Amino acid sequence: MKNIIIASTSTRYGEDYLEYLLPELATHFEHCKTILFIPFARPAGISHEEYTARVALAFAKINKKVKGIHEFEDLAMAIKKAEAIFTGGGNTFLLVSQLYQNNILTVLADAVTNGTPYLGTSAGSNICGLTMQTTNDMPIIYPPSFKTLGLVPFNLNPHYLDAIPGLEHMGETRETRIKEFHAFNTFPVLGLREGSWIAVKGDQMTLKGNLSARLFRQGQNPTEIETGTNLNFIK
Repeated sequence: MKNIIIASTSTRYGEDYLEYLLPELATHFEHCKTILFIPFARPAGISHEEYTARVALAFAKINKKVKGIHEFEDLAMAIKKAEAIFTGGGNTFLLVSQLYQNNILTVLADAVTNGTPYLGTSAGSNICGLTMQTTNDMPIIYPPSFKTLGLVPFNLNPHYLDAIPGLEHMGETRETRIKEFHAFNTFPVLGLREGSWIAVKGDQMTLKGNLSARLFRQGQNPTEIETGTNLNFIK
């Protein structure tokens, strides 16, 4: 049975890393002692070791140990034997490239589908969708494919931002970018605002957090989805 948290962000403004999610994570990971961390997205280019140390400090607050996947010789076996898995944020292109390069994309999808508790934030949430094509990240490296884990039947746009009235910025909004995606792709996209997450328990998907999410469908006006809503209708 799937047991997944797909979070827009690891850190809300003015808070410590994962602070807002720790109460939820204490329950989510209650039956495990050690969490396997996948640091491949490397935010701001930090090393795997630096990233893992940051994550370990956060999880120590709920008495969980963290082991980076880069510390294992056999990455696929590390995933198969993991009590729980966390994939952190950073650059989604780099993350997906590394998952393909190490031949663990399918292994990861199978482990999570079969019940290994999973947490994704930002890039680690992007890969839960059908493809990574609605990421906000720069294409710093070219992955073999945009296809990702497919743990939910739609795409995600973490860190979704609404247009700000009166702002003189002339670049594209997130809504504009997603409309561009829908010029060539048919599946839905859910924009997750900061501090929101999706809880997947078995076949049930529920929006959590204090904010609504924004749902985009090809050829339709976007709609607001209130927190607490069952998301199983999105297909």
